[in-house]
Amino acid sequence: MGITAMKLNRYGYLIGEGFRNIFIHGFMSFASITIIMACLIVMGSFTLLDVNVNNIIDDIGDQNQLLAYVDESMSADKAAAELQVKIEAIDNVADVQFMSNTEARKNFMENYDESMMEGIGDDVFRHRFVIQLTDLSLMNDTEEEILAIDGIEKVNAPTEFADKFISVRNVVSVVSLVLIVILVAVSLFIITNTIKLATFGRREEIAIMKMVGASNSFIRCPFVVEGLILGVVGGGLAFLAQWGLYELLQKKIADSLAIPFVTIVPFSELGVFVFAVFMAVGLLVGAFGGTIAIKNYLKV
Repeated sequence: MGITAMKLNRYGYLIGEGFRNIFIHGFMSFASITIIMACLIVMGSFTLLDVNVNNIIDDIGDQNQLLAYVDESMSADKAAAELQVKIEAIDNVADVQFMSNTEARKNFMENYDESMMEGIGDDVFRHRFVIQLTDLSLMNDTEEEILAIDGIEKVNAPTEFADKFISVRNVVSVVSLVLIVILVAVSLFIITNTIKLATFGRREEIAIMKMVGASNSFIRCPFVVEGLILGVVGGGLAFLAQWGLYELLQKKIADSLAIPFVTIVPFSELGVFVFAVFMAVGLLVGAFGGTIAIKNYLKV
């Protein structure tokens, strides 16, 4: 029981020292928390941008359609019976709807002036399939597979439009990844140097502790605790700031008439993920920074 109490007292002392160091070096601690917040907010903003760009791409993929035109020699009944099954068997096809030439003419009349259709019969239009894709990035491959089906004469696919959006998504993803790596490295560098200042002021104390036989883990613990606290506080405040900024941006976009087609993913769907990532990065940067900062002073 006595040994357990001693261990608890020792851990309490080490943790207390970690908290005390933060207040002793108040300005540098504030600077570290602020920089960690800034880095995480920028990192989070690019990550959330990437999520929303991908969401927009998916929405566009749902809205854009392929039109597969049936060979003129094939009747509506035969096309609906034979070709639809073959198109549905293609992996990237999410939905297939058959539209006869009569339905195509009716659909056209609903969108244009009916007087334009005077004297024009159903036979001007072709039987067709309206096809929704699962993955917009595979549009080119899917178009070729549909064209290979005997009985399909032509496929109308907005491939150029799709390719541009896929390119935008890829660029945003790569830039986001690079920035995230850079910002984590910057955060780590800043917090490491902040804790190094604390260790520099206590280098003689650390040397004495080494001389009297204190273990490296005993000496290191307060500095690791200090780094963890800075990381967690910075991560928590960054999450709250990111939440507020995201909600503000979402409201402005929703109120804007200039970009009504853009749908922002609600923060409620992303909040748990963002919080977990911010806390994890804060803990990682803090713990690693505290460990690295004191490493040189533990060498005898």
